[in-house]
Amino acid sequence: MKMCSSVVAYSFRNFPPLIHRSLPLFCLQRRHLLPSPATVHSRTFSSSCRILNPFYFTGNLLFRRMERYWAGSSVNKNKGMVEHLQRYGIIQSKKVAEVMETVDRALFVPDGSPAYEDSPMQIGFNATISAPHMHATCLQLLENNLQPGMHALDVGSGTGYLTACFALMVGPQGRAIGVEHIPELVAMSLKNVEKSAAAPLLKDGSLALHVGDGREGWPEFAPYDAIHVGAAAPEIPKPLIEQLKPGGRLVIPVGNVFQELKVVDKNEDGSVTVRTETSVRYVPLTSREAQLRGY
Repeated sequence: MKMCSSVVAYSFRNFPPLIHRSLPLFCLQRRHLLPSPATVHSRTFSSSCRILNPFYFTGNLLFRRMERYWAGSSVNKNKGMVEHLQRYGIIQSKKVAEVMETVDRALFVPDGSPAYEDSPMQIGFNATISAPHMHATCLQLLENNLQPGMHALDVGSGTGYLTACFALMVGPQGRAIGVEHIPELVAMSLKNVEKSAAAPLLKDGSLALHVGDGREGWPEFAPYDAIHVGAAAPEIPKPLIEQLKPGGRLVIPVGNVFQELKVVDKNEDGSVTVRTETSVRYVPLTSREAQLRGY
């Protein structure tokens, strides 16, 4: 089985109960899934296969036949999507639940897409919108840094969904800035936000979406209490750490083939603490030209 390069923003840290409590194993050398749970249970698999814990291998399409957080056909409303994320412990706070209920995901995905399915989706220009559980995870990690009046930066803002969530959380006295290096996606995101509950914040200027290289951050409204990066960097960009406020938090996927979601906290003395939250799979954080070439 070939791994699709379009998979993005999928994690197995928080996993719902499975009916059979069995997971397929991935064979790196032979590049196929072992045929059946019986094979897994009996451990009669080939010795040439390297067994990977599926909680740490996060290719989206690779695990498409596995149970996900819910069956997409059972979720046809934004509120239902949020309730399922709460049920499985992905959303743990009232504030995150409220903002994800308020910002309708259907306004930020391509027409005809299954908006409430827990899966990343292509949005054009070799970009994707992350799966709902990854948005929820990042909002949970940043919640204390998205209080009213705070400043938030969303790097690789795509269709504008998470930037809109940030804006509602920091409110009109705060700032929510989205940076995206594909002009067409910025134009799309502005239209999306205009149709959403965050439209008044866009109108009053507390929410803004800009064309730019997010690896350089957006110095105009720095320092930021919260920074989110929606693509995987080979290493944490220095400008983002520099633009992080003491007491602030940066959430960023780091790595190439194997990636980890890093949580970077800047201490009051300017030093930083970095920890790993979970293993993930995102598209790379790169230049506009490389992205349009397909990386």
